[in-house]
Amino acid sequence: MTRLTVDDVYQHIQGVCFKTGPPGTVGAETEWFVVDAADPSAHVPAEGVRALVEGVGPPPGGSVVTYEPGGQLELSSAPFAGLDGLHAALARDVEHVRNALEPAGLALAGHGVDPVRLPRFQAIHPRYQCMRDYYIASGFAESGTAMMCSTASVQVCLDIGADTADAARRWRLAHALGPVLVAAFANSPVLAGRRTGMRSSRQGVIWTELDPCRTLPVLRDGADGDPAEEWTRYALDARVMLVHTAAGQWVSDPGMSFGEWLDKGEPGEGDLDYHLSTLFPPVRPRGWLELRMIDALPGPYWPVPVAVATALLDDPVASAAAEAAAEPVARLWAESARCGLADASLAAAARACFRAALEALPRLGASGLVPIVDEYNRRYVERGRCPADDTAPPTPSEEDLTWPR
Repeated sequence: MTRLTVDDVYQHIQGVCFKTGPPGTVGAETEWFVVDAADPSAHVPAEGVRALVEGVGPPPGGSVVTYEPGGQLELSSAPFAGLDGLHAALARDVEHVRNALEPAGLALAGHGVDPVRLPRFQAIHPRYQCMRDYYIASGFAESGTAMMCSTASVQVCLDIGADTADAARRWRLAHALGPVLVAAFANSPVLAGRRTGMRSSRQGVIWTELDPCRTLPVLRDGADGDPAEEWTRYALDARVMLVHTAAGQWVSDPGMSFGEWLDKGEPGEGDLDYHLSTLFPPVRPRGWLELRMIDALPGPYWPVPVAVATALLDDPVASAAAEAAAEPVARLWAESARCGLADASLAAAARACFRAALEALPRLGASGLVPIVDEYNRRYVERGRCPADDTAPPTPSEEDLTWPR
């Protein structure tokens, strides 16, 4: 096996993670909690859910069904050439899964975190068992378990860019939009039965407390450099979570950064690929841009962040408006999770972004999504609200701000 150098890491990241091409392809991943419709506080065995879903055959729209360690069900769409095709296919697949679960009294619930149930680890794959061991060993047992078992999101996947310059622009814009997207779609004020004082507990309590070397934004200081170099530096500095050996064994927490492992002359390209898959910043480059900061939403609204993010990155006029709107709030990650759109600067940015997105959707051939985006805009964004405000807590006490135990 060929041993890697730092330059090899950079070349791999530049050629694979930041592979350029004409934008226009979009994909999405929707994560859902599976709940007992008669008793949402009851834990639902993941193996029973798998059996029900597998029993009705593969989703008709081509989505892949997977399961998170706490039993959350994830539908990952195929890549589509436009928003209309993606929406039609993924909507069919969500309904396909709902219909499979309904006869057993089960339902899909859209929340950024589980509002009622304590985390319950249900994974059997050794990768997830190693991840849990890593978080325990590195001092992130509570937040690590909650992330794995009690969070859900809507992830938007968009092209890197037409060329190097376009990729750099889209990379910076995706990061700048992060706080706006957190705030506009915040939907997790309650975690495991406790109010946390956050509109997005997923972002403000769990991801903020979890292993910063692999969860903080790659761009935190308005940097204007080479995206491949920025991601390379991030990857080298991040601690190695687990190693899958040639003998098929899984080793958790070898106690070094990837750069330190590289200095030993041990990792190969496969190890690099695996290491990159264990890094979870809010914008992750994988040959496409994966936007990971958006809370899962109530049933009808999951298409809204997909449509808005796509419009703001893919439509030139909307992109220019988004750049201007997002730049003043690009560092307000903490405020976005805590306040949502109650923060005046984030609310102004969100209103500008939604207006630009609504105007752009017909130009992108996605007029069919205008009604649901406009409904969301009128119900929440124009009123300075987010879904968390539908069940917003009173001003929290100091006890409310501690981790739910």
